Amino acid sequence: MQILLNIILFIFILGFIVFIHEFGHFTFAKLTGVYVYEFAIGMGPKLFSKKGKETEYTIRAVPIGGFCQLAGEDVDDDELKKVPKDRRLQSKSCFKRFLIMFFGAGNNFISAILILFFIALIWGGTTMNPTISSVEKNYPAAEVGLEKGDKILEINHHKITTSDDISLYLAVADPTEKSVIKVQKKSGQEESYQLKPKKVKEKGQTTYRYGIGLVQKKTHGFVNAVQYMVKKTGSIFKQMAVTVGYLFTGGIKISQLSGPVGIYSVVGEQSKAGLASILYLVAFLSINVGFINLLPLPAFDGGHILFIIIEKIKGSPVSPELENKIHTIGLFLLMLLMIVVTFNDILRLF
Repeated sequence: MQILLNIILFIFILGFIVFIHEFGHFTFAKLTGVYVYEFAIGMGPKLFSKKGKETEYTIRAVPIGGFCQLAGEDVDDDELKKVPKDRRLQSKSCFKRFLIMFFGAGNNFISAILILFFIALIWGGTTMNPTISSVEKNYPAAEVGLEKGDKILEINHHKITTSDDISLYLAVADPTEKSVIKVQKKSGQEESYQLKPKKVKEKGQTTYRYGIGLVQKKTHGFVNAVQYMVKKTGSIFKQMAVTVGYLFTGGIKISQLSGPVGIYSVVGEQSKAGLASILYLVAFLSINVGFINLLPLPAFDGGHILFIIIEKIKGSPVSPELENKIHTIGLFLLMLLMIVVTFNDILRLF
C-alpha cells in the first residue's frame, strides 16, 4: 500500500511541476497570439484528450515531462494545417518570444517562492545561521579543535552565509582531501582548520562525516516567513549554480546525478516526514526544473532564448528549419542522458 501511495504522490508532484511549467509557456503564447496545437502533461501515448477551440488538451501515458506545442516549431506542420503566419512563433517580436520561453521556468520559480512562504508561515521557517551547534567526539571536527558556537565564514575559500552553504560546499568537496574551514570563534578571533571527513558505513552505504551539527531555530510570523522565503530561494538557486558549475568542470560526475527513479526514492522518504517536507520537495524540484530549463542548451528553453539573443545581435532571425534541427538533436542527446541517469539510479537501489 505504501509503495502505491508513493507512486501516486510521485506522479502528482511531477505532474504539478510540469503543469506549472507548461502553463507558463501556454499563457504567454495565448497572450501574444501564438497558435497552440497541444498542451500535454506526460509523454507517450494519449490517455485523455479534449479539443478546445484550437488547442488539444491531453494527458499522456508516461508521467514524466510534458509539452506545449506551438505553431512555428514545425514549419511543415504549420503549412499543412494552414496556420496563418502571424500566429506562428517566429512572427512575434523577440521580446514576446522571450516571455513565452522564459515563463515556463518563471512559473516554476514563482510557485516555489509561494510554497516556501506558505511553509514558513504555517509550520515556521528556520534561521539558517551558519553557526556550529554541536561537535561529535571522535570525529575530525572535534579532533582539529572546532567547537560549538563557532561561526563558519569560509569552506575551501568559498564564502559562507547560510547553513545550506555549509552542507553544499562540504558535499562537493573531495572527501579524500583535507578541506579548509575558516571560522569566527566566540571571542571574535578568526581561525582556519584543515580536516578530512571520516569514512563510515551506515545502513550498508558508505558516507563521509565531519562531525558537525547545525541545528537551526524555528521562526514564526509574517516577516520571518518572508525572510525565510528570500534566504531559502537564494540558497536553492546557489546550490543549482554551484552544482551545474561543478558538473561542467568535472567536480561532479554524471554518475552522481539523479533522475525520475532517484526522485521517487526521495519522495518516499519525504512522505514519511509530513506535508511540510513534501511541499519543500515540490519547491526544491520546481526551482531545479526551472533553472535547468534556462541553461543555454539545445532543446531547453534557455536554448530557444539563446537563439533569440543571437537574432538580436546579428539583426536577422536564424532559419527556423536550422533551429528546429539543432533542438531536435539536443532533445535526442537529452533523452540519452536521461537513460544513463535512470540506469545509474536503478543500480543505486540494489
